[in-house]
Amino acid sequence: MTLQLQVIICSTRPGRVGPAVARWFTKYARQHAKFDASLVDLADFDLPLYDEPNHPSLQKYEKAHTMKWSASVAAADAYAFVTPEYNYGPPPSFVNALNFLYKEWNYKPCGFVSYGGVSGGLRAVQLEKQLVTTLKMMPMVEGVAVPMVAKLLDEKGEFVPNELIVASAATLLDELLRWAEGLKAMRQPRG
Repeated sequence: MTLQLQVIICSTRPGRVGPAVARWFTKYARQHAKFDASLVDLADFDLPLYDEPNHPSLQKYEKAHTMKWSASVAAADAYAFVTPEYNYGPPPSFVNALNFLYKEWNYKPCGFVSYGGVSGGLRAVQLEKQLVTTLKMMPMVEGVAVPMVAKLLDEKGEFVPNELIVASAATLLDELLRWAEGLKAMRQPRG
């Protein structure tokens, strides 16, 4: 059975370029053909600031938006987070989305496709890697960094990667696959 990869757009801000980068990465992941890749837009879940009365590890969700988000995250074996950098850090929407859940994230690998100005979003990724480890996720060393992203958008606003970005995407997907297969046993119910 093919492993499920979710490419998650982490910014919800109007005017964001994340969807263009994420569409490209999802298409590339499908061509890579090692995962069943799907595109997930965090904005579609309309998550408020964390509003569940119970701790996420209990999975006693009361809100419809949390149940919908839980079902989506639980369906994946691996994640590629498409993330910008906001003031040297992650977008608040991404931090909030991570915090809504716990067990759904456990024992799954994740990679980062970051974008921004001169740093390509790498400063945000360093903080995001710390956050995901507390959810028992395995962040990949490999990643895709897109510096000066605005220069890689065509006249229609679609993302056009260069050779280095494409090569780093292939490496990231290969590593995500190794880890997703390796962690599969840890995701099985214990009996």
